Amino acid sequence: MLAARPLRIASVPSGHVYVRHLSPPEGDSRVVRLPDAVVPGAPPGQWWPPPMLDPEWVVEHAAEFDVLHVHFGFDDRTPSHLRALVDSLRAAGRPLVLTVHDLRNPHHLDPAQHAAALDVLVPAASRVITLTTGAAAEIARRWGRTAAVVPHPNVVDPTRAALPRPGHEGFVVGVHVKSKRANSDPEAVARALAEVVASLPGVRLRVDAHDDDGGRAVAARLDDLDVRVHRPFSDDELWDYLSGLDVSVLPYRFGTHSGWLEACSDLGTTVVAPDCGYYAEQSPCLLYRHDESELDTASLTAAVRTAYEQRPFWQADPSYRAVQRREIADAHAHIYALAVA
Repeated sequence: MLAARPLRIASVPSGHVYVRHLSPPEGDSRVVRLPDAVVPGAPPGQWWPPPMLDPEWVVEHAAEFDVLHVHFGFDDRTPSHLRALVDSLRAAGRPLVLTVHDLRNPHHLDPAQHAAALDVLVPAASRVITLTTGAAAEIARRWGRTAAVVPHPNVVDPTRAALPRPGHEGFVVGVHVKSKRANSDPEAVARALAEVVASLPGVRLRVDAHDDDGGRAVAARLDDLDVRVHRPFSDDELWDYLSGLDVSVLPYRFGTHSGWLEACSDLGTTVVAPDCGYYAEQSPCLLYRHDESELDTASLTAAVRTAYEQRPFWQADPSYRAVQRREIADAHAHIYALAVA
């Protein structure tokens, strides 16, 4: 009997670290993910805006894939465009699998656009996946769909994560502006943190920002603090940065899940996260109250003090992460087989 060929997954995207880690390191005979489609006029390696979300791409390439698996990249797509995509998949006999990473888009101030997109994609998907039970419950409430809960895989390679954490003087609390997403309020958080660390001996605050317009604007308004403006870190630079922090504070006002939190978990850096979204279900962390209406500085102070006084250490076991990655690959292979069947 001939062995079954692997299922061919058109993944949107394919090159993202989350998606790469849905397969075990040694590869998977059951699943092969197509490389990201070339974006006309974009630099090599840029996957957005993804051509695979165009109905025309589906029509032209239907013979080359078995499942379209959407993760990210539909930020700018209208409901009518997404309905056309769904129609083209149905006409081609190709199922849609959707992983709901974001129930609220971190790049959009107004939630309506993302909600309208999900109103098309969630009901149309053959199978729905999400990362936490809280997100799955919200999906059930909003759309009546049962989402498979498959946890976020490791972000940092287990070999790198297993290295000893470097020593440093004092206790370092970090907040990263990055490129100032719509869901982020780094200025208010950094100001509140500056007051907290001033009251704790041996504690210093480090603020980082990308050297784009958004990052530089925030840095200019925080010029009395220790703000470091630089190009985006490479992966190795980011792991070194996170390993050099005792605490990383997520300055989000809304959101759902976080790859940054997962990287901190891999490296053993304590996270102080807002109580919006489902961050606390991903990995152990300390919470403070922060949403679109209010930053509760008292709860932020309490969380940082707890981190300082108790020094929790919640590093994910690298050997467990390796086992978990294979379990995640098994779960996806099973879901793809169900979708095709």
